[in-house]
Amino acid sequence: MQSFRPPLPNRQPAPASCSAPPELHIASMVVHAAPRRLSDVRAAILDIAGAEIHGASETGKLVVTLEASSTDDMMAQISTIQRLDGVLASALVYQAADTLDAMNQEIDDGHRP
Repeated sequence: MQSFRPPLPNRQPAPASCSAPPELHIASMVVHAAPRRLSDVRAAILDIAGAEIHGASETGKLVVTLEASSTDDMMAQISTIQRLDGVLASALVYQAADTLDAMNQEIDDGHRP
């Protein structure tokens, strides 16, 4: 005698959540530009949304910070800077990413009354 086995229910994985919390990606880098192209490189970096220059030397070194909403956007900003005419080299110094809520969370530094 054969035993009857009911068909298994159609088990598909639950759909992944399409609404991930917004993120903030922050990076800093040192950019070395040819001194004769420094003003052009500075202007081009400042045209990139989320980019700021915090320091520069006459020898062509720039301290740059970047903010982006995703890894892809951050990588695009870095790549754009690296490909600028006049950029000799760049070095990523710092990178952090977290949810926007976590980045905006106030942290007690122990010095408040």
